[in-house]
Amino acid sequence: MASHRKPRTRILASAAPRAAVGVTAAALASVTLMSESANAAPAKPSISEVKKEIDTLNQQAEVATQQYDQATEQTAQARTKANQLLTQVAQKTQKMNETRRVLGQFATAQYRDGGLDQTTQLLLSDDPEQFLEQSHMLDRLSSTQEQALQTFKVQQEQATIQRSQATASLNELTTAQGRLAAQKKNVDAKLAAAQKLLNSLNAEQRRKLAALTPSTASATAHYTYNGPASGRAAAAIQFALAQRGKPYARGATGPGAYDCSGLTQAAYAAAGVNIGRTTWDQVKEGVAVSEADLRPGDLVFFYSGISHVGIYLGGGNVVHAPHTGATVEVAPMSWMPFAAARRVA
Repeated sequence: MASHRKPRTRILASAAPRAAVGVTAAALASVTLMSESANAAPAKPSISEVKKEIDTLNQQAEVATQQYDQATEQTAQARTKANQLLTQVAQKTQKMNETRRVLGQFATAQYRDGGLDQTTQLLLSDDPEQFLEQSHMLDRLSSTQEQALQTFKVQQEQATIQRSQATASLNELTTAQGRLAAQKKNVDAKLAAAQKLLNSLNAEQRRKLAALTPSTASATAHYTYNGPASGRAAAAIQFALAQRGKPYARGATGPGAYDCSGLTQAAYAAAGVNIGRTTWDQVKEGVAVSEADLRPGDLVFFYSGISHVGIYLGGGNVVHAPHTGATVEVAPMSWMPFAAARRVA
């Protein structure tokens, strides 16, 4: 029996290290896999996801552009109003100075006369009749002077209030522009990130992305408008088409670059029609028309926020300034979600 115990002991002893080694190897493998999983780089987005992200960022940039255009216009209007108010203040100040000059003349006359009352001056006067005439005139001037002073005090108070209001308005709009500039900067950063992602794609991935992205190069280059619009609508269309190939730029109204509402405003201005600066202004112009009743020359608005606009050409096409990185082009309306349309000519 003793002879049987020793071999068994040897077997168990030799088997234990092998089992321990097996467990340790499994544990190490598990830790290694967890470590690799934790350190693994995140998967890159698909081509369709890249396109969706770029489209979203372009739309955000378009909204920010319209907000910037609106704030810029409001600031210009406020600055004009403030300048008018300051001009009025200057005019009132000039009147006040004239009144002070008259007061100075009276003070000088009083000093010259020694401060004598009018009865004494009359008794000492060499020509009482002339003195009475002058005295009456001075009384009249004094009354006029007092009225002018009272009037100017009211005007001065009003001017002070108006100047304060104008300053507050400008400060508020400057702050708003600062916020909008920050929003634009944020969108620019997102666009830069998207561009960086695009730059990381290989040739095959770029080919797939191009296949998903509509191209208007051919249509833009060869498109010729032949009607049926006439008059001011036709003039606006011809102007807009003549801008094809010019770059999109936020806040631009031409002649070298345009944003979407800058193009439509400039086109109708060339046709003799004044419309608002932003899409939100332009969607209130003229009369509303349905998508089914569109005629060439109508303003067509896109997206739920009315953040984009173009001019309808007929045949389901519009001429528009698309977004950052693109140029004025002819494109199918179907590429963008229709929101509204207005007939201004």
